[in-house]
Amino acid sequence: MDRTGIFAGENPFHIARAWLAEAEKTEPNDPNAIALGTVDAQGLPNVRMVLLKEIADDAFVFYTNYDSAKGQEIAATGTAAFVMHWKSLRRQVRVRGTVTRDEGPGADAYYASRNIQSRLGAWASRQSQPLSSRTALMAEVAKVTALKGPNPPRPPFWGGFRIDPVEIEFWADGAFRLHDRFRWRKDRGGDSWNVQRLNP
Repeated sequence: MDRTGIFAGENPFHIARAWLAEAEKTEPNDPNAIALGTVDAQGLPNVRMVLLKEIADDAFVFYTNYDSAKGQEIAATGTAAFVMHWKSLRRQVRVRGTVTRDEGPGADAYYASRNIQSRLGAWASRQSQPLSSRTALMAEVAKVTALKGPNPPRPPFWGGFRIDPVEIEFWADGAFRLHDRFRWRKDRGGDSWNVQRLNP
């Protein structure tokens, strides 16, 4: 298989990290932004932008409010998908897989690394729920600030999700729409990957 250059490698997580590192030099804003897809109870898809915070050795990690729409949909199905697209590189990475919560030391450490306003905001926002006004939201932030102080702990309803992929696709723009696509698919019940070139 002619998997050379930017597609070369025997580990898809290493390739994804290399592409992200390259994008960090060229993308003007949020090179780690992903369009995250989930499915609601009626089977209707939902997509929103979130920030990918880690490409681990076996998973992709992001953080959010567990009571949000995406958190509830992930809890119900145990699955999610995302695409990470870089206009500057003309590349994208697509991922589908199963999802588990990450509520351990990593979640605590990431929460503690955020600025104080973001930490207090995580406590104040009832994410995805109706809000009467921005004034009401800021009043809740003020209330939480008084209650939690300058070093609030991580909320029990806020933490990480780890996407364990069953498929990862690497896509690069090609001349005349003849793009290069390689799909890594996990063998059923195993940890090895089957790699195939796909038609554009």
